[in-house]
Amino acid sequence: MTESTNLSCRMGMEIPARLTTFMQAAGKIAAGRGQRLYLVGGVVRDLLLGQTNLDLDLVIEGNAIELAQNLAEMVCGKITIHTRFNTAKIQWDKWSVDLASARSESYAQPGALPSVRPNSIENDLFRRDFTINAMAVHLNPDYYGKLIDQYGGQGDLKHRLIRVLHEKSFIDDATRIWRGLRYEQRLGFRLEDTTLRLLERDIEMLDTISGDRIRYELECVLQEKQPERVLFRAEELGVLGKLSPALKGNGWLAAKFEQARQVSSPNPPPIGLYLALFFYRLTVEQSNPLLTFLRLPKSLAQVLRDTISLKDWLPRLDSPQVRPGYIYQVLKDYKPLAITANSLATDSATVRQNLGLFLDKLRYVKSVLTGNDLMRLGILPGPRLKEILRRLHEARLEGQVRSKREEEALVRDWLAS
Repeated sequence: MTESTNLSCRMGMEIPARLTTFMQAAGKIAAGRGQRLYLVGGVVRDLLLGQTNLDLDLVIEGNAIELAQNLAEMVCGKITIHTRFNTAKIQWDKWSVDLASARSESYAQPGALPSVRPNSIENDLFRRDFTINAMAVHLNPDYYGKLIDQYGGQGDLKHRLIRVLHEKSFIDDATRIWRGLRYEQRLGFRLEDTTLRLLERDIEMLDTISGDRIRYELECVLQEKQPERVLFRAEELGVLGKLSPALKGNGWLAAKFEQARQVSSPNPPPIGLYLALFFYRLTVEQSNPLLTFLRLPKSLAQVLRDTISLKDWLPRLDSPQVRPGYIYQVLKDYKPLAITANSLATDSATVRQNLGLFLDKLRYVKSVLTGNDLMRLGILPGPRLKEILRRLHEARLEGQVRSKREEEALVRDWLAS
């Protein structure tokens, strides 16, 4: 175990004072109970990299829920408890901290959720995915800031390596394959040789993972600054093919993702837009099993279906002479994100212009007169009234009328004729 490095100064620089004060107080409470408290995981890795990470995970060799209840009272915060895993989340003001009891894990079968039992910090760190995420920092007053690194995480950070802790890592939990690719591309590291060999050996273990968990990993990929890098690497190693052989992570996707970032700036693109571009080149037959497997939320699944369906209509919009009313009729039932995805994906400037016209203007056009207004003009409820409302809306789209008075005059002309 390596404890020669002390990160207390870095913690003071990279973590806001409110959170460092919280951790110091938590360490004192744990010490008063004869227990040890640690800062663990990604935040420790990022401290060593000189990066700010406010996702604080604390582990105690003891009862995390009891400590969390004390700490929640101390900061007047909200506490969420998960008794099955003996974990808790404390939220107050704009801050949140996760607490867990140190534990070991065992897997009844590959891909299953683990069974857990209380254990030491050493065993808790051993259950983690990669060495760079398997470090901890003491929070008790006597050892505050001292680093625990028993698996060589510091060395792997120095040499820019992603390394699993044991040979069965990907067998126990194949979602680590996707996480390994994320860390590799986010940090500009590379998979350590043995880890790469194990990953390639165990790709088939992705079949043991539920669609819900794969969807979560995919969502995490799409929240990266450049998710296309992860998807390209996933295709290169055969990981993407396990999701669907038809999915590609090549240069086309990279270019479209970059365009998505440009149109969404200064905010990151919504995950739905990334997913729509990712699925864009699939056929309906290729996409349906994938949508079922991933169990996407209904609204998001509809965006992806609309994206693929709309492709077939694009040739009809590839003319400068297409009337606004026709553009509206073609696009009115499609989700806006699906239209945006097609606008980014198409090679036709004319199609892009017509899709943009709908998104920027036509979808907001409404006629002023309502059904009640038409009834006051003597039109009885029924199909005729609905047809006049439709024609009135179309007249608005075409720019034939621009005010309520002009709408009334147009309706009177129709009634007179």
